[in-house]
Amino acid sequence: MRIISGLVFLCSMATATAQQSYLIDWDVAGEEAVQHLVELVQINTTNPPGNETLVVEYLQAELAAEGIQSEVFALEESRGNLVARISGNGSKRPLLIMGHTDVVGVQPEKWYADPFSGSREDGFIYGRGTLDDKDNLAAGLMIIKLLKRYGVALDRDIILLAEAGEEGTPEVGINFMVEQHFDKIAAEYALAEGGQSVIRDEKVNTVGIETTEKMPRRVTLVARGTPGHGSKPTLDNAVTILANAIAKAGAWETEVRLNDTTRTYFRRMAEISAPEDAWRYLNVENEDEKEAIQRHFLETFPYHYSISRTSVVPTVIDAGFRRNVIPSEAKAIIDIRMLPDENVEEFYAKLAQVIDDPRVEIIPEHIYRPAAPPSDIDNEMFQVLEDVALRMYPDATVLPIMQTGATDMAQVRAKGVQAYGIGPARSIEEINSGFGAHGDNERIEEEAFISLVQYMWNVVIEISASK
Repeated sequence: MRIISGLVFLCSMATATAQQSYLIDWDVAGEEAVQHLVELVQINTTNPPGNETLVVEYLQAELAAEGIQSEVFALEESRGNLVARISGNGSKRPLLIMGHTDVVGVQPEKWYADPFSGSREDGFIYGRGTLDDKDNLAAGLMIIKLLKRYGVALDRDIILLAEAGEEGTPEVGINFMVEQHFDKIAAEYALAEGGQSVIRDEKVNTVGIETTEKMPRRVTLVARGTPGHGSKPTLDNAVTILANAIAKAGAWETEVRLNDTTRTYFRRMAEISAPEDAWRYLNVENEDEKEAIQRHFLETFPYHYSISRTSVVPTVIDAGFRRNVIPSEAKAIIDIRMLPDENVEEFYAKLAQVIDDPRVEIIPEHIYRPAAPPSDIDNEMFQVLEDVALRMYPDATVLPIMQTGATDMAQVRAKGVQAYGIGPARSIEEINSGFGAHGDNERIEEEAFISLVQYMWNVVIEISASK
């Protein structure tokens, strides 16, 4: 009778929040999710060459064991994309859960263990992809399995997309799916990577939901001059011409401009910050103060500098082939990350004015991610993301954030899908440790990963389950 009474109490509590009506043993489900992440990390899908079909085969087997059918779409046989769907009653449009299956390369000698071991030590899972992006992929797999096991009645279909090629070759992944198979992944909302939650004093302090991202619009600068012997100085040395152009581009203070996401971000940061920092956050657009504020951001927290403007960062120089030869040509790559509403051609024209040297040619990189408007922060989905976060982490502040990097959400946002990035909570020390995405000894805390799975589950149930 005590057990029955307890269950009745739990069921009555569930009327407040839909996710409480499913009594999941998260010790068991969490361990299962961790094991999936470990096994996904152990599949080497370094891009290039990718070989993402190996992960697709793993996912197919896991889904089939639960009685879940899946489809595979491949532009190249070794680089497949998987789509699985749990059907709802169709009263609402679908929710898409995205996770990419490829990872960036590694320098094994700089890792203390095998980068594809998925080893578990001191509460962490180590390996390439633990934070980018096999954590979201494993979480999405676990959500689909739980929905099937519990027979959850849904108002909308839940779609899992495991996509290839995110790390630089989207033509085999999200571009292929959007251009040729969008009907298989069309959705009202999407969940993917890109969020960042921060732990302070052993509590989740902020939950960052990615609602927009900057656009990669790199250029190559090509300087040309007269070749000759290194012992004879010239007025048109290509290396010198290039160096001057790089210096001008790198020192360019581009326009400070906020959007709904960044303006809300700074406002909410001001509410939880010390007075001096709060003043800066509230005055980012103040014409009289913004120069000093931006300098402070650049010196103390470059992320705040980057989300306030289109950033221009020299990253690669290629000049000369012998120490005693003046080359006829020198090149440099400038990594430009534009604000979502930046006019690309106008910006390139401004860059040419800043460099102000006709001997330097500006060659834009092929655009492989489209411009896309930010996702809304005043709709049902963002409200659910915020409500669930505050129920799980009562002391936290939810922040809409703009990703300075790039994700495949750009392609689905460009198709009209409202897409949101989520991620595991990490301490400031962990964020600054060098053990992050693309870093050596990439790792994720097990507890943080399981909380990510729980968060995704709660959001999916709240936004999709029939009430």
